[in-house]
Amino acid sequence: MTQSTKENKRLEDHYSKKKDWLKWGPYLSERQWGTVREDYSPNGDAWNYLPHDHARSRTYRWGEDGIAGISDRYCNICFSVALWNGKDPILKERLYGLTGPQGNHGEDVKELYYYLENTPSHSYMKHLYKYPQNEFPYNKLVAENQKRGKSDDEYELLDTGIFDKNEYFDVHTEYAKASEEDILVKISVSNRGPKKALAVVLPTLWIRNFWSFTGMEEMPSIKKQGTKKKPYLAVDHSYVGKYNLYFDTPSRILLTENETNMERIYNGKNDHPYKKDLFHDAVIENDFKLAEKKKQGTKSAPMYELNIPAGETQIIRLRLSAEDINSPIDDTFDAIFEERIAESNSFLDTVTEKSSEEEREIQKQAFAGLLWTKQYYNYEVEQWLEGDPNTSPPKERWHGRNNSWTAFRNHDILSMPDAWEYPWFAAWDSAFHCVTFSMVDHEFAKKQLLLFTKEWYMAANGQIPAYEWNFSDVNPPVQAWAAIQIYQMEQRKTGKGDLKFLKRMFNKLALNFTWWVNREDSASNNVFQGGFLGLDNIGVFDRSNGVPGGGILEQVDGTSWMALYCLNMLEIALEIALDDDTFEDMAIKYFGHFVFIAEALNKITEDSMSSWDEKEGFFYDKLILPNGEKIPIKVRSISGLLSLTAVLNIRKGCLEKLPRFKSSMEWYRTYRMERQKYQVIEEYGPENDVLLSLVPRERLDILMQSILDESEFLAEHGIRSLSKEHENKYEVEINGDMYGINYEPAESSTDLFGGNSNWRGPIWMPMNYLFISTFKEYHNYFGDNLKYAYPTGSDNKLNLKEIAFEISKRLIGIFQQDSEGKRPVNLLEEKFYTDKYFKDLILFYEYFDGNNGRGVGASHQTGWTALVANLIEEINR
Repeated sequence: MTQSTKENKRLEDHYSKKKDWLKWGPYLSERQWGTVREDYSPNGDAWNYLPHDHARSRTYRWGEDGIAGISDRYCNICFSVALWNGKDPILKERLYGLTGPQGNHGEDVKELYYYLENTPSHSYMKHLYKYPQNEFPYNKLVAENQKRGKSDDEYELLDTGIFDKNEYFDVHTEYAKASEEDILVKISVSNRGPKKALAVVLPTLWIRNFWSFTGMEEMPSIKKQGTKKKPYLAVDHSYVGKYNLYFDTPSRILLTENETNMERIYNGKNDHPYKKDLFHDAVIENDFKLAEKKKQGTKSAPMYELNIPAGETQIIRLRLSAEDINSPIDDTFDAIFEERIAESNSFLDTVTEKSSEEEREIQKQAFAGLLWTKQYYNYEVEQWLEGDPNTSPPKERWHGRNNSWTAFRNHDILSMPDAWEYPWFAAWDSAFHCVTFSMVDHEFAKKQLLLFTKEWYMAANGQIPAYEWNFSDVNPPVQAWAAIQIYQMEQRKTGKGDLKFLKRMFNKLALNFTWWVNREDSASNNVFQGGFLGLDNIGVFDRSNGVPGGGILEQVDGTSWMALYCLNMLEIALEIALDDDTFEDMAIKYFGHFVFIAEALNKITEDSMSSWDEKEGFFYDKLILPNGEKIPIKVRSISGLLSLTAVLNIRKGCLEKLPRFKSSMEWYRTYRMERQKYQVIEEYGPENDVLLSLVPRERLDILMQSILDESEFLAEHGIRSLSKEHENKYEVEINGDMYGINYEPAESSTDLFGGNSNWRGPIWMPMNYLFISTFKEYHNYFGDNLKYAYPTGSDNKLNLKEIAFEISKRLIGIFQQDSEGKRPVNLLEEKFYTDKYFKDLILFYEYFDGNNGRGVGASHQTGWTALVANLIEEINR
């Protein structure tokens, strides 16, 4: 049962609507520039339409961004940290990185920052940014990466040598909530270098600009108030209310307007000099006349010029509050921080009570990353296409990206895959995120999953939008899987599952399931296509852009995902039917769907569309050309292994309580036996549990040999996405053209999907988590009656629960220190990450090298990689 802590009480008060603890949080985006939302170009060139160089001078339409920032839930009032080291050509107001075209492996943030701590109510948050004391190598990063090819590693900030002499600042930004609308801020700047250094710090408070686009009846404002000795900033916003920003005595107080510098961006004429980039100009040019002269604006900052001796730390304290406080920064300030930190530790103790000290630290930073990347997301497609009263977007946009999604409109807090590299939702990513969110905040996990079924997300035909760059693309349908996972997690923690949540998910996902059946099974033979399905670059050609020769690609992964979807919906229907027997009919419906899908994938007849290759013992995609020719695409990948994941053990006790479902299931079995049809229910006995599996027992044995073979899929740190057998390139001829694929353990060598996504060998945490869950489900039925050599070819025989445990340990090992203090995830930068100021910092990458476990891809994709926290809990359960 969940233990009660102060943090649990805050969550309880919030979700019962007694208090609004989540009104403020880390909702400020890390990157608003270069996103689809801000792109008003005719050709959908988001990266170049609003680049980083424009971001400091140009007003955003759909959001805001900053470093270690917070905002209210609708991003009306924003706060973040800006910095200058006395040498940089620009004020550091936002994180820098390369765009997709600039990077040799796609978009890539080139900064060092870490999410250290966060609670679900955001009552305490801690962020670390490492800022060089010498000029930031903007040009060098671009030039060197453009020299490099797809076969080269990315050129990172640490590679430039700028941290070699420890000439940098550690900037810790901490937040502690005294109440829902009283937020204490502490910015600690530590000089890690060998000599005194200047750090200019601008804690920046500003208002999102609506007035330039949609107009506002009342213009919001930030005003200088107080006395010369005790100044403060007063915010008045008709949408949010009134707030005061109190702070330690600064060197200066700067004000301007959050408006576009028309002269710099468009060679136009400004109506006044107080523009968004005024602070940049003032700091870099050391000219503060204008910024100090202004007494009221929509962007503000107390400015601190800190000359910090070597090895020392200086602290800036601020307080953003809806209250008028006489002594806002007094002796109670630090006491509140200490109290919130203690409460954060107490809450974490209840979540990680069986973890070792090292495991607890991994989980803490995994949770922190997940919680820090809850971001405000605003995108109304119809308004975006039409433009605002003062804008006229090109007509070509009505035939471009997302043009058919005019009903899509949101102003929501979403869990982002990576708040810089992927600052937008991806439907299947979010489903995995929710499974880890459920460890710390069941309600947020449920609400987030339900959000994608809302009418302002889900299309009228039942399709769930995939991701910002193409809502119409197809992500794997894992929402039902996540729903049952979250339900069971809450049931274990609290003793009671939320059936209302399951019903709400089930009703809307039934529409989505029907969309899949009607759209993706083009031949009506229960073998599914789907195209992209999230697994970028997994095939010999780009599955999103049609099939060579105009044929149809019958995908093992598409069919497997649908089989898993069937069983997830069946499991949900059975769980609800135990309370409401009217759902037995829906259980029967999804059982029937599963029977036909399993038959289609597995049956072997002369004219069969089966994807199973008897000789090679693997499921392969099959290309059907217009002339009827069938070409197997013999790529040994997780696409073929996904068939394993469609498995469900139905307990005898459940069947006894649902006689109509049991009777229907037995009728299906008898009917199919009499007609010598493919038997889906092989493992069956009237007095036993029932096992439903897409893969029959003899094929399970064959596939398990492959998955546990260290020369194929089993790596030192998990399960690879492509068999190592493909170190020898696989090629296939289609209509006279050759297509091929080869094993690539890390970065992709192809330009598909921007050149930064790769399923051709690396280890992906979400897929590994699915397989681990699968092995446990098989074990629930077979127990010790089913054992395999682990690894294949060894004398070490383990049951599937033990195998799940061992693979979990391999995955967790990616983040653990060895005897020399090194972690596999940091392999390329291990000399830094054994340093005392780096060694306890953990990054949760997008995926991991299939040979050595080093982090690859997006460096802060804590979202689904946070599943390592679940694995740690499960091995200790």
